[in-house]
Amino acid sequence: MSKQIKNNLSNETPIGEVNSIMGVKPGEAESEENIEVTIERKLYALYSLQQIDSQIDKIRIIRGELPLEVEDLEDEIIGLQTRIDNYISDIETSEQQIKEKEAAIKESLTLIKRYEEQQNNVRNNREYDSLTKEIEYQNLEIQLAEKRIREFSSSLLMKKDEITKAQMVLEERKNDLEMKKTELTDIIAETEKEEAMLHHRSEENQKYIEPRLLTAYKRIRKNARNGLAVVPIERDACGGCFSKIPPQRQLDIRMHRKVIVCEYCGRILVDQAIVDAVNNN
Repeated sequence: MSKQIKNNLSNETPIGEVNSIMGVKPGEAESEENIEVTIERKLYALYSLQQIDSQIDKIRIIRGELPLEVEDLEDEIIGLQTRIDNYISDIETSEQQIKEKEAAIKESLTLIKRYEEQQNNVRNNREYDSLTKEIEYQNLEIQLAEKRIREFSSSLLMKKDEITKAQMVLEERKNDLEMKKTELTDIIAETEKEEAMLHHRSEENQKYIEPRLLTAYKRIRKNARNGLAVVPIERDACGGCFSKIPPQRQLDIRMHRKVIVCEYCGRILVDQAIVDAVNNN
């Protein structure tokens, strides 16, 4: 059957010549044989188009994942750099706060020394008690400042450690990004020529498919999860959704008299003869 299809396709006669040979006047219906060859050619073109488009899909999938990976790495690098910058800013703030607390401690010590000197010259117990309270207060201020210094120092060590870790990860991600970019450039260089050739073959096959049918093919491909709009019969079932196909419908598909779609998933169905003819071409 596939050999006969190939012969039909290679020896296909223009419609006008067929009408003339068959004695059909202009305007009269085309012969049944010519209709059969035309539908056969459409089915052949549709399945060929599907195979070509599937190859293009594979190329785009391979190439399509890499740009996303590159983009993710670039975003991660920006995030890591922002995190490091924030840590550096926090460290500078903490260091400034430590200096302020150290200055506050010095000031409190100066005040304590002054109050102690003033206690030696008080005139009554009330003044003495008041200075004692001031000394206690400054000691509490010193203790609080020392506590804050310990907290800031601990935070400094933690953030410096986080910066070191983030810088190591950042360096790794930069190396990964460089490798991915090189890989993407190589793949684009390798696949551009192949994809251009496949697009040319796709356009050639589209010439044999009427616009309405081509629109339906593209719509089915868009809605199909695997991009398959034209599928063969496999084990008496649709090659797309695997639903059983009745024997009579299988016979109609093998006759190549009309384009038949699966009743369940809407994909265009072809028989093994069309598949063999396309694969052996």
